[in-house]
This record gives sequence, structure tokens and C-alpha cells, in this order.
Amino acid sequence: MELQKVILYYGFTPISDPEAIRLWQQTLCENLNLKGRIIISPHGINGTLGGDMSDLKKYVRATRSYAGFKKIDFKWSEGTGKEFPRLKIRIRNELVAFGNPAELQVNESGVVGGGVHLRPEQVDELVAARGNDVVFFDGRNAFEAKIGKFRNAIVPSVRTTRDFVDEIESGKYDHLKNKPIVTYCTGGIRCEVLSSVMKKRGFEEVYQIKGGIVRYGKERGDAGLWEGSLYTFDARMALDFTTQAKVVGECEKCLVRTKQFYNCATVTCHELVLLCDSCAQDEINKLCTHDFSTLHDAELIG
Repeated sequence: MELQKVILYYGFTPISDPEAIRLWQQTLCENLNLKGRIIISPHGINGTLGGDMSDLKKYVRATRSYAGFKKIDFKWSEGTGKEFPRLKIRIRNELVAFGNPAELQVNESGVVGGGVHLRPEQVDELVAARGNDVVFFDGRNAFEAKIGKFRNAIVPSVRTTRDFVDEIESGKYDHLKNKPIVTYCTGGIRCEVLSSVMKKRGFEEVYQIKGGIVRYGKERGDAGLWEGSLYTFDARMALDFTTQAKVVGECEKCLVRTKQFYNCATVTCHELVLLCDSCAQDEINKLCTHDFSTLHDAELIG
């Protein structure tokens, strides 16, 4: 069996005919036997795909042949061939569902008015130079941070990305408006939008990690400012950057350290439960304690 890989990517660029792009991507992925999820909107494309390494390389070359996608940064990680059960390609009003598609502006260079992109080494340099003044701001759903986050990061109390605007406009972070803020998320796409949202609401010095946690972890491993495991929206659920990754999550039943999420035992619920191996043996422990089923953004990619 050929080496299996997973790619995560996005590109912000104006798309006048999303349906034409969808049909092209559908045919391309089916011909290459790739599985995963792709979202297309008038603002660009966002995807995560798994398959044979040679087929993924063909996909990357073909996708970059489209003028608006030629600068896309594809992030690679190890795969098993079982990450995705099928291929799903959807058209949405927003690549990231913040709930206000008209607010986001993009041009051929990407998001207009977003934060300054920092490479992983520049993130560490900023912290070395500015110390505790630097604020890491998690741009993911709060549950993702249970198993890993940047050291001393602020984790907003959001269930989905739709909650971010109200959270920021609540005033609870106004005291940070003159601080250097580094937004971060899995692959970079959510903080592209989040940094723009924050800047438009008076935050003066906003950065984002180029390539997201995936790129930072790949380059810095566990020797940098990241601690724990990265939650992934596929069958893996958790990704470690080295074998020395710290386990920071706590079992919801016994508080033993763990990084393993399980789907709620209620079939219609999309909640995730964080459990240790021992507690996971009892199916009743996999019943979540929440009434809602929107915590896990099933369509979210990065």
C-alpha cells in the first residue's frame, strides 16, 4: 500500500462562479480517489483531503493551476487511509461560519484588513522580545483547547465559530485592545477571519500564525510554545507533533490525563466526550451532559 497522507489547506480569493469550481474539484478528487471535505464560497476554498501521497501531489499541482489558488499553502500530515469515509464538497456563503458573510472582504491577495502573518520562528521572536505582553488568543471552538493550546492562551467560551463576534463584542476582552495579540487555529483559516473581526472592533496589534498550529507544530515540535495535542476534524481526532507531546487533557469522569475524545453515545448527538481508556470501557460514560448538539462543527475544516 502506498504511503497515506492528509493535506489541509485554504485560499482566500474572489470566486465568481463557485458551482464551476465545485464541479471541477469534484471531478478532480474522484479521478484521484481522494476523500475528505471541501468548502467553496465566493471568498475562496477550504479543504482537507486524504489519500495516496502520489495522488495528493497530483491534486496539489492541478489545484494550483487555477490562478486564484496558485499561492495556497498546503499543510501535510501523516495519514492512515481511514480518516474520511467519503468525499463531500459543498458551497457555502462563508468559508468560516462567523455568521456575517458581508463583513469579510477578500481580493487576489487574500483577506483585506486581517492580522499580520507570522512564521513559527517569528512567533517565538515576538514572545522573546515582548514577553508577557503577548497574548495568545485561541480561534477554535473551546472544546478543542481541552487537549492542547499555546502556553497561557486565552480560550474564549465559544461552542462554534458563530459565537465569536458576540464574544468579542461583549467587552470582556477590551482591556487587551492595545496588547500584541496572536490569534491561532488549526490550519490558519479561522484566524484569518478572526483577526479581521478583531481589528475592525478596535484591537490595534493583531497577528496570526501563518499555517496555523499545524505549521507551528511541524517546525517547532514540542520545543516551542505549543503544549499538548492538536484536535483534528477527522477520524484521528488528535495529532501529536512528537512522541514527547505533553498530555494536558483531563478525563471528564475521573480527571486522569487523556487526549482521546469519543462521540456521544446518543446517535443523534454530535457532542464529544473526553475520556481516559478506563472510563471509556463503560458506554454510559460516553453519554454527554449537554442539551445541545452544535459543539462539534461537523463541516469545519481548519
